[in-house]
Amino acid sequence: MKCMMCENYSLTHICPSCQKNFLSPSLYKRQLKNGIEVYSFYKYKEIKELLFTKHTDIGFYIYTLLANNSFKKFAQNFFFDSPLVSVAVDENVESGYSHTAILNKALQSKNITPLFASLRAKNKVNYSGKSKAFRVANPRDYTLKKFPQKQVIIVDDIITTGSTLLEACKVLEAEGKEVLFCLTLADVQKK
Repeated sequence: MKCMMCENYSLTHICPSCQKNFLSPSLYKRQLKNGIEVYSFYKYKEIKELLFTKHTDIGFYIYTLLANNSFKKFAQNFFFDSPLVSVAVDENVESGYSHTAILNKALQSKNITPLFASLRAKNKVNYSGKSKAFRVANPRDYTLKKFPQKQVIIVDDIITTGSTLLEACKVLEAEGKEVLFCLTLADVQKK
């Protein structure tokens, strides 16, 4: 097959050279209104076209590659004094897989245990391209599956306004959980 970026022949969808040159993650930090920090690995504009694959057949491979280059490396270097769990925001299966579950799975490590199908939205409204006012007026209305661990990392693919993560934090905190921070693949913020 050909690399999606340079079009040279490759055994993977994006060749190792392009992964190194164009997909090496950085760490970007933003704070939600509730004080919780959000760490992202890419700027949205840097990987926008790759993110658009999430509801296609090739999206599984692209998200796995991005997750291994960012979330997995983060988890391997992350140390905490007690065991943590990570939950993905709304891991609904579309196109045969859940893109947020792929990101969450990459966090599996000595210190982090991913939990799956734990935080689900009852409202399936699409936020893509919608205003902050629309997002606030149409909350996801999350349900939380019970789990014993108290300290949690929230995982999502993109942060735009932060409203999805804020709502997820409220649901978890209402159940006595402590959200340590959030991890996203990409940040839309212009800074």
